Amino acid sequence: MTSTISPSEKIQPQLRAVRPSDAEALCAIFNMQGFRWGTFRMPFEMVEQVERRIAKSGQETTWIVAELDGKVVGHGSLVVQSSPRRSHIGEINIGLDDGFVGKGIGSAILAALLDVADNWRALKRVELSVYAENEPAIRLYTSHGFEVEGRHVKAGFTDGQYHDLLSMARLRF
Repeated sequence: MTSTISPSEKIQPQLRAVRPSDAEALCAIFNMQGFRWGTFRMPFEMVEQVERRIAKSGQETTWIVAELDGKVVGHGSLVVQSSPRRSHIGEINIGLDDGFVGKGIGSAILAALLDVADNWRALKRVELSVYAENEPAIRLYTSHGFEVEGRHVKAGFTDGQYHDLLSMARLRF
């Protein structure tokens, strides 16, 4: 989808909890070339796979979607570690419709997830992995207090090539 919003315009999406009825819209986003390149997802994901993922989400997961005019344009999740000795840690995943990257939607999703981490779950550590070449995502995470903790050389495989991954985290001790 091509956005009619100017490249420099920041927009505020409506954020809400994911619903089972979002599976088709999320699947369409997951299968976009730009989205898929920046994640660990395989091409040609099926709606049924997304439906199962939504159905399996439990209380350890906060999964939200971003809507504009009733259309899902992005999502994000915060998953709390289940081990009692790691229950202070959450993992973040975010992705957007290719046509809405750089418009402030990722920042809105990340801010909402960090609010849940800080003010509802009392998490002390929030972490994520990102491709080292994904400079826009790294700028987003850095602007919200994440720091690079390490590089995993050739740990990701996309488009027939191995790529380095960065481990990033935001600590609140």
